[in-house]
Amino acid sequence: MNSTAIKQRFGVIGNCPALDRAIFVAAQVAPTDLSVLILGESGTGKETMPRIVHQFSSRKHGKYIAVNCGAIPEGTIDSELFGHVKGAFTGATESRKGYFEEADGGTIFLDEVAELPMTTQVRLLRVLESGEFMKVGSSQTQTTDVRVVAATNVDFQEAFSKGKFREDLYYRLNQVPINMPPLRERADDIHLLFRKFTTDFSEMHRMPPLSLTPEAVDLLGDYPWPGNIRQLKHVTEQMSVLETERRVDADTMLSYLPETHRSRLPVRVTAGSDGFEQGEAGANEKEMLYKVLFDLKGELDDLKRVVLDIMNKGGQISHEDQVAVKRAFSEDEISNLPVKFDGNSVHDVIEVEPSLSLIASEKELIIKALDKHKNKRKLAAAELGISERTLYRKIKEYDLK
Repeated sequence: MNSTAIKQRFGVIGNCPALDRAIFVAAQVAPTDLSVLILGESGTGKETMPRIVHQFSSRKHGKYIAVNCGAIPEGTIDSELFGHVKGAFTGATESRKGYFEEADGGTIFLDEVAELPMTTQVRLLRVLESGEFMKVGSSQTQTTDVRVVAATNVDFQEAFSKGKFREDLYYRLNQVPINMPPLRERADDIHLLFRKFTTDFSEMHRMPPLSLTPEAVDLLGDYPWPGNIRQLKHVTEQMSVLETERRVDADTMLSYLPETHRSRLPVRVTAGSDGFEQGEAGANEKEMLYKVLFDLKGELDDLKRVVLDIMNKGGQISHEDQVAVKRAFSEDEISNLPVKFDGNSVHDVIEVEPSLSLIASEKELIIKALDKHKNKRKLAAAELGISERTLYRKIKEYDLK
């Protein structure tokens, strides 16, 4: 079965190559009995891969049990996994089977496996190596035939150094690794997922689905999504409930994204040697614009010095470059340069009408920044030193296409 058919069967959304690779590995390893370790950040959809492994294995008719190791108290985790005998501890009024006994012939998915206490890790290693285990409070060895698929978002090198995870268990679990890509590396899939979530929500609650403006789509792809798919689903459902206008623009979208995690979105320049302070969009805009203009003037002065140095040393400037020089120098300055220019006057070659208007200068700067970055508004906002929200507002204010 190809990856497209697998996605349809298991409800996987996206065309990211890294996601396709994860699905391919899961399908390839499924017919074997090798242990699988799924690695990835929280919220990336790791729980889908064990189901693919189970359904494409010879164990698909056996039980599939998913266990969240981080949600079970340390005092009861051994009993949950391996069972206990009557009287093993206070409250053990009867014997109980554990998950490894219940799943005999099937598959166990151990989510957040790195949260297991060290004593439980020893028991798990024994099951993986020999299929043997003992119930809590019993001295009798039992056997089970279980395929183990584990998942974690933990950095194992750090866990090893802190003595929180056994290195031998890691290698036993990690016979075949599957890496789930974070949502920030799946920019082209984010809008697809958003549409899926808003459609599902609208069908469930009988309301029109949301749609996004092009600017909001760009913003959706630029945000880093630290909570990955889980966070995107939460934000989509929250907007679906609260927004009466079903066409969502960039400003509305931005209001649902936590300030503390806008690490990839353009922000205002913070306090530094120039004395500007960080603030909400719109604050210190004139001061910021003046700073940009002064910076450009400084760069222009540097250019003039370089050109003068070249010509004073006998260097030649092409006709094309003369046009650029005549943009940078005033007519009086050109008359004093030690070089002959084509044409009778500066304005025979090119005429530039300078504008001293702050609004006109701001508009021109925005147009140049957008043109330089091929209308990538995130990059243009970063170069201008303003927030992306401010840039959106300025584009609308100046009716820029």
